[in-house]
Amino acid sequence: VAGGEGLPLGPASPFDPQVVVDVPGKAEPGVGTAFSVSDSGVWVTARHVVDGCTQTAIVVAEGRGVAAQVHIDPRGEAAVLVTEGGAPPLPLGLDQTLRRGDRAFQPGYPQGEPGEATSRLLGRENLEVRGRGARTESVLVWAETGRTDGLKGALAGLSGSPVLARAGRVIGVTVAESPRRGRIYTAAPETLAGALAATHQRAARFAVGEPITVDNYGRVADTLRRDLRVAQVICLKAS
Repeated sequence: VAGGEGLPLGPASPFDPQVVVDVPGKAEPGVGTAFSVSDSGVWVTARHVVDGCTQTAIVVAEGRGVAAQVHIDPRGEAAVLVTEGGAPPLPLGLDQTLRRGDRAFQPGYPQGEPGEATSRLLGRENLEVRGRGARTESVLVWAETGRTDGLKGALAGLSGSPVLARAGRVIGVTVAESPRRGRIYTAAPETLAGALAATHQRAARFAVGEPITVDNYGRVADTLRRDLRVAQVICLKAS
């Protein structure tokens, strides 16, 4: 099979290729994306969006947010947020077999505005984080194959967005990109599962996803944002 497309993705290995990300030593106020995994008020985002934040909020309407408690699993790049009250959850598909060439969709808030990307799975790499929270973890690497019409440049702000498979189930969390290479890096399914377990938060046992394709992903993304299943997260104050 050319490029291994269609082959099941193997387990993480220290011999996987490596990519380096530098994280500033001091946290800074910023914005990203989060998504609901329980209507009791449990959300997931990327760790670097909220790490070091002393005041974090989920945006629920123009100029209005709800306070979120931040729970970080120090071993990985996924973070869990807890709010009073929640939104309908996205279903998780963390145990499904991933294959090279699989398509995924990332709805969120690139550059602070509603938008989305789609990509194809290339394989695994080891993400080496330098600076604050230094660590190395296995991530999935995707080739970007499409995005919102008119969206140019970096996808900053898409960090923390869900990685949705065709059935609308979450298989990861968007954590980094390489605009020059056209690559998107996402936390692996086991990282997300580990973050929920480590922070003693549970995802909803029953949640419904909508099938998502290259033809409808813009519309599906709009619906997810409107229903606050995918929301903007803001670090208002950093330590």
